[in-house]
This record gives sequence, C-alpha cells and structure tokens, in this order.
Amino acid sequence: MIQNYEDFEVYQKSYQAALRIYDIANQFPKEEVFGIVSQMKRASLSIPLNIAEGYGKREDVADFKRFLKMAKGSCYEMKVLVDFSFDRKYITSEQKIYFKDAYNEIGKMLYNLILKWK
Repeated sequence: MIQNYEDFEVYQKSYQAALRIYDIANQFPKEEVFGIVSQMKRASLSIPLNIAEGYGKREDVADFKRFLKMAKGSCYEMKVLVDFSFDRKYITSEQKIYFKDAYNEIGKMLYNLILKWK
C-alpha cells in the first residue's frame, strides 16, 4: 500500500539512478561542469522530485498526473544526455546501457502510473 511517495517503486528507482548519475557526472571533464554535468544532475534529480511534489498534491488527480508527466519528460531528457555523454566518450558503453535501460524502465513505470492513478 502506498503511504508516501517513497513507497513508489518508480520513485526508488529514479532516486537510485540520480545518485549514480551524480557519481559519474562528477568524473566528467571540468569544462562540462556548467554544461552537460549541470543538466544531467538537474534532469536526473527532477524525476524523483516531481514524483514527490506531485504526491503531495495527489488529492487533485490532474495535478498529480501533471507532475508525473514532467518526471516522464525529464526521463526522456536523460536518455538524450546519456547518448550525448557516450558520444563524447564521457561514459562507457556499459554505463550507457545501464542508464538507457534504467530510464526506459522508469519511463514505462511513470506511464503506467499516469494511466492507473485515479
């Protein structure tokens, strides 16, 4: 039973993915600190933050779903950032696969939650 935002599996997965993004992004070249590093950190953390904020407004179903859709948008943003990071050789192919799989799964979970939440 869901008693708070932390009970959502999608929150847990997105939070863990954001922690890992922070770890790898800190290893990017220093000239990327205000570029892709900043963008990756904001987009990855935006997903669990929007889930939590939306849950706080869950009495208004449309409002909660709006926050979930914003989280889903950030999930798509992360997929592009992961591809870009790989193409710039900032992450390994294993990291790319891990994050692409993670954000694909998170996106599907958000989509299903949006459909099912009443």
